[in-house]
Amino acid sequence: MTVAKRPVIGVLCCNETLGRPVQTVATRFVAPLARFSDSTVMLVPAVRDAVDIAVLTSLLDGVLLTGSRSNVAPERYGGAALPEGQQIDRERDEVALALAGRMIEAGKPVFGICRGLQEINVLFGGTLSTDSCRGRHHRGSWDGCFDTLFGHRHDVELNDGGLLAFATGRQRMSVNSVHEQGIDRLGSGLTVEAVAADDGLIEAIRAQPCGAEVLAVQWHPEWDVDHSPESRAFFSVVGTSLRAASDAR
Repeated sequence: MTVAKRPVIGVLCCNETLGRPVQTVATRFVAPLARFSDSTVMLVPAVRDAVDIAVLTSLLDGVLLTGSRSNVAPERYGGAALPEGQQIDRERDEVALALAGRMIEAGKPVFGICRGLQEINVLFGGTLSTDSCRGRHHRGSWDGCFDTLFGHRHDVELNDGGLLAFATGRQRMSVNSVHEQGIDRLGSGLTVEAVAADDGLIEAIRAQPCGAEVLAVQWHPEWDVDHSPESRAFFSVVGTSLRAASDAR
């Protein structure tokens, strides 16, 4: 009996210091990809000299740019210096943007969650701002209770006819909100999949520049995936796109 091969998705790590420099990615980003996208996960270090972009592009069927405690460095989009206390991870920027760009050119799907949405917007020539979401889209501290941090929620309105509206069967839904940057100017070629109901901030984006899906959300579907059909729908879209890319090899 022939067993169907699971597609392989690369998941970006981050640079953090926990007594010494380490590569980190929260398990909550990894587990839903196996359970709801039926994929095999390959962690991608955010270390320039450890990553061969061309080799990874040939190996992977897709990429997920994860959320992070860090923000995209402002020189990547011509922005002002970030407020004191906000972290940056320049090596993550370099690896994520280079890999996502090459994957898109190769016609392979790229997905983003939170920071990943911001990276994709910058990759397409867009800009980011801290003013666009100041005080409304982030409550609590990374050093505090994660349930409280991710418990901050608001409604988003889904674009009628968009992929997320189709996948979730919803026009409006409640999402968590844990970010200090947001989209200022939308990148060229991207379409809006969802906006915040209260202030119109762009909350989800999509493109198909070379045939494969490029889809990203500002919220964290991985956080409540066990209790949210809408979050599981996001990972189902990921799985469908990965299988299409794998079958096309």
